[in-house]
Amino acid sequence: MVNATTVTKFLLLGFSEVRELQLVHAILFLLVYLAALTGNLLIVTVTILDRRLHTPMYFFLRNLSLIDVCYISITVPKSTLNSLTNVNSISLPACAAQVFLVIFLAGSELALLTVMSHDRYVAICRPLRYDIIMHRGACASMLAASWLSGSWIAVLYTASTFSLSFCGPNDVHQFFCEAPQLLRLACSASHIPEHVSLAMAICLSFLCFVLIIVSYVRIFRAVLRIPAAEGRAKAFSTCLPHLFVVTLFTSSGFFAYLKPISDTPSALDLLVSVFYAVVPPTLNPLIYSLRNRDMKAAMRKLLGKENVGKEKLCHVNFSPS
Repeated sequence: MVNATTVTKFLLLGFSEVRELQLVHAILFLLVYLAALTGNLLIVTVTILDRRLHTPMYFFLRNLSLIDVCYISITVPKSTLNSLTNVNSISLPACAAQVFLVIFLAGSELALLTVMSHDRYVAICRPLRYDIIMHRGACASMLAASWLSGSWIAVLYTASTFSLSFCGPNDVHQFFCEAPQLLRLACSASHIPEHVSLAMAICLSFLCFVLIIVSYVRIFRAVLRIPAAEGRAKAFSTCLPHLFVVTLFTSSGFFAYLKPISDTPSALDLLVSVFYAVVPPTLNPLIYSLRNRDMKAAMRKLLGKENVGKEKLCHVNFSPS
């Protein structure tokens, strides 16, 4: 018999043990978080208030922004608080909740990005049948399927990960509870359930990525048939950034979860986790919406109404009787 102590909490090591660098990390993460929060919530507000944006494309964009707000809120605020207070501990239940939510929201986002690529394919390549294919019921079903696929993978993967025994040490070489880093700390002999759930998650993610690539290949073929060079350039300038963010999101996620587990901390692991957990929610508002002409017009209209309301209020309050 070997004496073993059951782990009840983990220590998130973060980016640095130097106090000054911890504060720099906290400030940078706070600025990134505020930017992501502002951009995504602005998209949600505009797409709700402007009736012209009540279309399938903006319906999916609104839900993507909601996912991104939740996704970045799972990891960045906790990491920022840890750096500010120099307290890096997280309880076992909180760590399990963080693993579940990260996988759930990441899986739902990838599935929703797949749906959005299909929506753009139908809009560009099947414009006459767009209203028939992308009707309200179909959009609701595709959104529900995105959320359900993410939750299904998250339940399986989290349950299999935390069915393992953790006997120490409890140092997680990451700024949040990342499942691959937790496996390094597990003292269970068999990892078969976790490997099976990971294989299912990877297969589903790879299928989504392939479907996205297929949709964009078809879109690019249709765009190349556009006679006007300006129209082709506009279409490519819109689609290529979308494809870049999707590729960055999926490739960094695959690398993080498929890379062999190392006993020594690596700066590369931290960088990769930032690419799939922090960068996409921050860039998505800029790439998917804030560069969009209709979105910018709706924002100007919304801000214009607020300014007009303020001017009328000032006129009523300060005009001579």
